[in-house]
Amino acid sequence: MTKILHRTIDANLPKAVAGNGIYITDSEGRSYIDGSGGAAVSCLGHNHSEVLDAMRKQMSRISYAHTSFFTTEVAEQLAEQLVELSPQGLDYVYLVSGGSEAVEAALKMARQYFVEIGQPQRRHIVARRQSYHGNTIGALATGGNALRRAQFKPILPETHHVAPCYAYRDMEASETPEAYAERLAIELDAKIVELGPDKVMAFVAEPVVGATLGAVGPVADYFRRIRRICDKYGILLILDEVMCGMGRTGSIFAFDQEGIIPDLLTIAKGLGGGFQPIGAVMLSDKIYRAFAEGSGLFQHGHTYIGHPIAAAAASKVVEILKRPEIMANVAKMGDRLQAGLDAALGQSPHVGDIRGRGLFRGVEIVADKNTKQPFDPARKMHSRIKKEAMKRGLMCYPMGGTIDGARGDHVLLAPPYIVQPAQIDLIVEKIAAAINAAVIN
Repeated sequence: MTKILHRTIDANLPKAVAGNGIYITDSEGRSYIDGSGGAAVSCLGHNHSEVLDAMRKQMSRISYAHTSFFTTEVAEQLAEQLVELSPQGLDYVYLVSGGSEAVEAALKMARQYFVEIGQPQRRHIVARRQSYHGNTIGALATGGNALRRAQFKPILPETHHVAPCYAYRDMEASETPEAYAERLAIELDAKIVELGPDKVMAFVAEPVVGATLGAVGPVADYFRRIRRICDKYGILLILDEVMCGMGRTGSIFAFDQEGIIPDLLTIAKGLGGGFQPIGAVMLSDKIYRAFAEGSGLFQHGHTYIGHPIAAAAASKVVEILKRPEIMANVAKMGDRLQAGLDAALGQSPHVGDIRGRGLFRGVEIVADKNTKQPFDPARKMHSRIKKEAMKRGLMCYPMGGTIDGARGDHVLLAPPYIVQPAQIDLIVEKIAAAINAAVIN
């Protein structure tokens, strides 16, 4: 009998006892391809010798020093690496212990920034429906997934939501991508005007939506239009790259592919590669200066921020991600994964869309390809696919409620960046078999 409150009661989970490369082994000796990197976390696979060595070296020096008393060389080094990698405009780093913490910190930074510069009336946060920004209260309120929010709604702070950029479902047949992007931009502009342009503090979005939509990227110049609207009204743009960042879409930062720079950026998951819990907020110089020239502090903090061993792991992960062959492999294997999925599932009457960037791909499951009609939510098709995939030795990241938090199913694939061609082919073979078995049974 377990004494752990697991995510699902009586789930009867296998016990993971070993990991190596893209594989995890359980206590019964079964091996699983980590086709989702856990939750898009294990970007370099498991048991990476360079990362483990970096952690051991840091342990032999110092394992913990509270950031109200000390900084550490390794934390400073990590911040410098991240700023060096980012385009000009993201000049400082605030280290945390995960994605939800990063989003909470970014929201507080946005609020404190406006207090510091004499605009305390700015309080509204605007995000997008069917987004996911974490499970702490502020992050959950910012996220737009109706199902995740439902039972906690009475205790969530007020936030506001506009339509996501979800072309498969929402772009009209007569619309060009540019016209669709403009329609969404007009909706955001109208929402800001409705709330009061001088009362909105931030717009929050994932460059490529992960968990709740399944690797949905923007169309045309959507984010350039969003950036212009934020600038027009003096609103901060917060981009959440907790899942889609740190190389997952083929560039270190997903926003690089959009030709914009956010005011605040949240990263986690791939930052530590699963070797240690870590996340970060990257912030612009104007926000830093507002704090430095105002109160002189950021009124926020957690016990384990800037943890030396976590920083050592992340620093080595970042060093590895900078190697040209890593991003080259993400691009090459991402193309192979997309091509394989198209060939194996493109003609399936139960696969509506196959999408994504780099090693971040989503497959949307439908009852009818022609009408895009989803399966009855009672069938829990996403859960069936996960079960069938695990039976075949494949980990994937399935999710229900794709369309509106209740209806729709998708599967997310996010294998480690070290994946090889034969392994990509195995992932395709196993996920196709799992989907076909799930929809038939």
